[in-house]
Amino acid sequence: MSPNRLDAIREVLLMGPGPSAVYPEVLRALARPTLGHLDPAFIAIMDETKSLLQQVMTTGNALTLPISGTGSAGMEAAFVNLVRPADRVLILINGVFGTRMKDVAGRLGAQVESIDFPWGTPVIVDRVADHLRKSEPYAIVAVVHAETSTGVLNPVEQIGKLVRETHPDSLYLVDGVTSLGGIPVRLDDWQVDAFYSGTQKCLSCPPGLAPLSFSARAVDRLKSRPTKVPNWYLDLSMIISYWEGAKRAYHHTAPINMIYGLYQALRCVLEEGLNVAFARHRAAHERLVVGLAQIGLELLVAPDVRLPQLNAVKVPDGVDEAAVRSRLLTQDAIEIGAGLGPLAGKIWRVGLMGHTARPEHVDRVVAALKGALGR
Repeated sequence: MSPNRLDAIREVLLMGPGPSAVYPEVLRALARPTLGHLDPAFIAIMDETKSLLQQVMTTGNALTLPISGTGSAGMEAAFVNLVRPADRVLILINGVFGTRMKDVAGRLGAQVESIDFPWGTPVIVDRVADHLRKSEPYAIVAVVHAETSTGVLNPVEQIGKLVRETHPDSLYLVDGVTSLGGIPVRLDDWQVDAFYSGTQKCLSCPPGLAPLSFSARAVDRLKSRPTKVPNWYLDLSMIISYWEGAKRAYHHTAPINMIYGLYQALRCVLEEGLNVAFARHRAAHERLVVGLAQIGLELLVAPDVRLPQLNAVKVPDGVDEAAVRSRLLTQDAIEIGAGLGPLAGKIWRVGLMGHTARPEHVDRVVAALKGALGR
């Protein structure tokens, strides 16, 4: 038999757009003995995981649980459960993940419209307001909170207020894959009806689960569907029966050990304190900005709308950005990300997410970039 490739895995500092460095406590949790998916001890972990998610999302939504799959499964679950054929759906797009929302809604037969903004800039609330005041009602208005492809923070609170004022019957759907755990998320205060995230970003858990939350309004829409949800695996009307109630109904075998990992990751975040964690992300970002400036590098996004946890760094003219990333990975054991779409070749994406957001990691990546550029 050939050598076991797992023995050759080295430790890499994950400073790209995800996954992020995993908490040691989470790695230990993943190695706990596997239980059956209906074992009473596991049911208790499921229930507490839901409660922990509600705390991190700042919501009282009863339907709050992790979807089996990555953040993209969360996106698909949100749309597939709420969109009906011919629904009018509005997507606010300023990066890759808003574009993906549009694709998913279109595949479900929705009448999809979008308002598009330049990549690297935020959604402009006044443009959205002008559009909503002139348009017919939408079933759903959707936006990405933290646009991972550009490092832009979108004004989801203001958009939520605007949607409720102009289209009170519309559901407000928010992608929080890169925001949850790194910056404030207040679903109830922001009047968010559907929200999904991922475990591998600021929660510092391996990829594999998508925390999701539906408001009571969203649940009512789900329950009033005239036809079945067109995706069996992600049908929340059935999944709810497994995650809620005294008697659990089997739907699919849950990823037991991944839920252990999420449970522990949420405990890590809440034991540190949400505000403390947010401040740590902000401090790491500010340290990175200073360090990059010292070696002649700038960020793409304006300071007032930058994400602290995902930094789009401009590639200097004449620099082979792929060669720099390759050198960091092979010689410094640091992973950073490339630009996507119109930003391909123009930026590096440096993640400071979750357990990665530490001053020593910032100093290490700045030193590595300095060495690569000097070369």
